[in-house]
Amino acid sequence: MNKDFLQVLGLQEKNHGTSTGLESSNLSQVYLDSYSPVDGTYIASVSTTSRKEYDLTVVKAQEAFQAWRSVPAPKRGEVVRQYGEALRKNKDALGKLVSYEMGKSLQEGLGEVQEMIDICDFAVGLSRQLYGLSMHSERPGHRMYEQWHPMGVVGIISAFNFPVAVWSWNAMIAMVCGDTCIWKASEKTPLCAVACQNILHEVLRSNNVPEGVSCIVNGDYRVGEYMTQDKRVPLISATGSTRMGRTVGAMVAARMGRSILELGGNNAIIVTPSSDLKIVLTGALFGAVGTAGQRCTSTRRLIVHESIYDTVRQALAKAYTQLRIGDPLDQNNHVGPLIDQAAVRNYNKALEQIEAEGGSMLVQGGVLDGPGYESGCYVKPCVAEIKHNAAIVHHETFAPILYLLKYSDLEEGIAIQNEVPQGLSSAIMTNNLREAELFLSSSGSDCGIANVNIGTSGAEIGGAFGGEKETGGGRESGSDSWKAYMRRQTNTINYSTQLPLAQGIKFEL
Repeated sequence: MNKDFLQVLGLQEKNHGTSTGLESSNLSQVYLDSYSPVDGTYIASVSTTSRKEYDLTVVKAQEAFQAWRSVPAPKRGEVVRQYGEALRKNKDALGKLVSYEMGKSLQEGLGEVQEMIDICDFAVGLSRQLYGLSMHSERPGHRMYEQWHPMGVVGIISAFNFPVAVWSWNAMIAMVCGDTCIWKASEKTPLCAVACQNILHEVLRSNNVPEGVSCIVNGDYRVGEYMTQDKRVPLISATGSTRMGRTVGAMVAARMGRSILELGGNNAIIVTPSSDLKIVLTGALFGAVGTAGQRCTSTRRLIVHESIYDTVRQALAKAYTQLRIGDPLDQNNHVGPLIDQAAVRNYNKALEQIEAEGGSMLVQGGVLDGPGYESGCYVKPCVAEIKHNAAIVHHETFAPILYLLKYSDLEEGIAIQNEVPQGLSSAIMTNNLREAELFLSSSGSDCGIANVNIGTSGAEIGGAFGGEKETGGGRESGSDSWKAYMRRQTNTINYSTQLPLAQGIKFEL
């Protein structure tokens, strides 16, 4: 295929992936090769980060922090605004790279870049709204308030399924807060990270901002461990599996650092008798097969009331026959490939376990082969009818597998939704106000995101994104998520001629 978008983004066959200030001849010559799941072909390579290069990168980020934290926040916002403009100019090329290196549809790739643009716009406004509170002191002649200061170097660990957007959710907010960032991208999508940095560094240079404000490091989990164990990096924001999050969280906590964890999801839609079937099918189908089921917010479970179960069942099976699977850069296709052969093996194992646990396939799955499927990463989206308490249903499989479940009353439906260990996104389809309010109440969904008459995926950047339980409890993106990237300070000023003590304590000299 035509890969002109690589040159537009400044990518070469061999790309250096660190920001250390070293000459390229002194950088690591060990490379990480990137292959496209679309057609299985080699795209390009990125140099991996050695321990020495990592340490130099942290020093660069620390040095940049000393200057960057003193830049007025609105001025920092102006730099982020310019990055948003640069992304607009490169949206088409970057969107194609996301689609080709990760395997999601071109529409989704372009949409992910648009999320980056949107978070830049959000961060620009935020740069003038890093508010603290004023409080009344119990002592006369005193004033109390709180303020927020930049924290330092922020480590960002991102996953392959959103190779650029999730980084930007963290980095753009952290940058306007006055932090510097080190990004450990997924080893499955390293070129997307290098491309984003190429664009950003042009903006930083044009504003005489040290490039150490934003750095990347590349490699496998060991490079991530450098950051999670490093006391010089006070905050780690990590997106990935629950298994990964347990490791990262423990390492960061052991050194008294902070972490933002965005981990697994096992998201459900509850379908009530009053729901609009067209909305149900649209939300469930996109939620289940979008990004080939490789979103943390993908719909894994469809919990349907028994009175409409057969109707929904038949309509869903018919809707799945309309899916087109193939090259995600072809906008006629709905579903692209899984990320790699390991993901295909996990998909097959899940199908085997469904059968072993007594499930039956409403829509058959399987691996596709033949012309157009040479990479071996294309699978059939499928629907399984199975008991809600089956072990496989409580496990997150990163693939387009939807479990069709039945409930008799709404309290039971909510209980089925909440019984899994994950707690990211949830939804109810209903036109009944009481049902909607119960679902959103403290007795309803236990997830960080709860929607009414929309699916589980497609979160907007204006709201805080994240979940509960094994999803990690972190929050990114909008609302007041910015507070996680700063340190809070409470200030008391005595403007009187006396020094009264709190709680009426007397201490006379």
